[in-house]
Amino acid sequence: MKLLSNYPAEILILFFLIITYVQSSIDKITDWKGNIAFIKDHFKNSPLKNYVPVLLAVVLVLEIFASILMIIGVYEIYTSEAKEIALLGIELSAITLLFLLVGQRLAKDYAGAMSLTVYFILTVIGVYLLNN
Repeated sequence: MKLLSNYPAEILILFFLIITYVQSSIDKITDWKGNIAFIKDHFKNSPLKNYVPVLLAVVLVLEIFASILMIIGVYEIYTSEAKEIALLGIELSAITLLFLLVGQRLAKDYAGAMSLTVYFILTVIGVYLLNN
């Protein structure tokens, strides 16, 4: 199993983030109205309250593109050991997490912002590993 023996940490981090973003994207697509209602309530006292549908769409697009790039990246690592596409995907993942962090902070959901830290640390480790 060349894939995991040559780049085990990179592949496992990519799989973790792919699963996270694909599930999140599917949830947003299949329950758009429920997500909008939940997030509108979450941001009711923030400056973002009037932009929830647009911002949720932006996050959805970022999650989908990051997932696609990371999936292609895993394939390229497996077939040619090229890491550039995976790196682009994981960097887009980090940007997505920063957008989510800004939203959580503006909503004054400090516990939610703190929970993103785990994902961000793992993502930065992935960026580091894929950059070497």
